[in-house]
Amino acid sequence: MRGYPTLTLQTSLIAFALKNPQEMSLFTINERVRWSAVDKAGIIFYGAYVRFFELAEMELFRSAGVPYSEVFDRWDMWLPRVHLESDFHYPSRLDDELRVAAYFTKFGTSSLQINFDVLHLEAGRLAVSGHEVLVCTTRDTLETRPLPKELIKILRPYCMTVEEARAELALQGDLSQ
Repeated sequence: MRGYPTLTLQTSLIAFALKNPQEMSLFTINERVRWSAVDKAGIIFYGAYVRFFELAEMELFRSAGVPYSEVFDRWDMWLPRVHLESDFHYPSRLDDELRVAAYFTKFGTSSLQINFDVLHLEAGRLAVSGHEVLVCTTRDTLETRPLPKELIKILRPYCMTVEEARAELALQGDLSQ
């Protein structure tokens, strides 16, 4: 098979099974909007948020004890993205400080969903929300394969609902205001 794998949705989601609320952890990083990320009006180019997502994702894995530099060799797999979705709620400008939260909402048989909420710190508002779906594949043929159970166990403390994550970020009510 060439290219990215075809994602077949599985009905056996393991996301919230046997999860202890005291063990959940919302992972966040703070980052500023850089010159290279803004347009002529000084507002962030929306595609630049993907870099924030990537930074938070990589540091979440590192915080869980499995840096990306080790993940792929350790389990002999890849995790290509097959879906990316973002909603933009509030503009961010040059040098604004943002808090990027990353958390898992679903672990499937061969895929996982990681969500991102970007909080504009000065305004106290949600700037962007988004999520990615990653599929576990073999390294040689990129065929879909099951997620390693050990990896799911390691990442489970970072699994929560969107509502739980936003409560930790103190985001409530209408996000469009």
